[in-house]
Amino acid sequence: MLDHEQLEALRYFDTPTVCNAIEFFKLRPRTCGFGLPGMVWRGGDSSKAIVGYAVTARVGAIFPETPEQKELKMQLYANARAVEGPSIICIQDTDPHPIGSFWGEVQASIFRSLGSVGTLTAGGVRDIPASDTLGFAFLSTHVLVSHANIHVEAINCPVQICGLEIRPGDLLHADMHGFTVVPGEIADRLAAACEAAAASEEPVIGPCREAIERGERPTIEDLRAWNAKMGAERQKLNF
Repeated sequence: MLDHEQLEALRYFDTPTVCNAIEFFKLRPRTCGFGLPGMVWRGGDSSKAIVGYAVTARVGAIFPETPEQKELKMQLYANARAVEGPSIICIQDTDPHPIGSFWGEVQASIFRSLGSVGTLTAGGVRDIPASDTLGFAFLSTHVLVSHANIHVEAINCPVQICGLEIRPGDLLHADMHGFTVVPGEIADRLAAACEAAAASEEPVIGPCREAIERGERPTIEDLRAWNAKMGAERQKLNF
């Protein structure tokens, strides 16, 4: 598990940069390890990413909650409380079409008090202004008006969110662009790789911005040369 300073270092970078940096380690195909379109940042401070360890659950809202399911919710709280660092609550709504929101001001307040920094939910959220006040990030596929018969169906289990399987304890990085799972074996080196990824783009970004300021249009030969230099910088990287 990363310490506070290491986690904060990762929050400095946006999630696209993190995805770029993970590629340097060649641990997985470039088409894997991140969420597909559908996850939207609904509330909470979107100026910085959230980073934390996954606490997982599946929920439904069609049928009334049973006593056993009520106790499952208490166990979900216990799972969040047990995480030493920040947690991200990962919820999969199992209904054919989400009709009831697990998230509102009450649940956001509870989980924020237990050390959670936000949620990734394949389902709904509501009471969105409360997430801004609490500093609890709402990322979801839906916005819903009712909680209907919302209840917890399973905890501490793999969940499917926007095409990505998330397992309990996975290290997650998420922002307004989406989310990714950070491979544990490279987590402590990822911030340095993010710095290198950002720096490797400067041979293109820098000259282009200078051209914008001068009101000039770079030639195609300029762009070819700058892209070649960026490629050369990336070839030097070895993680």
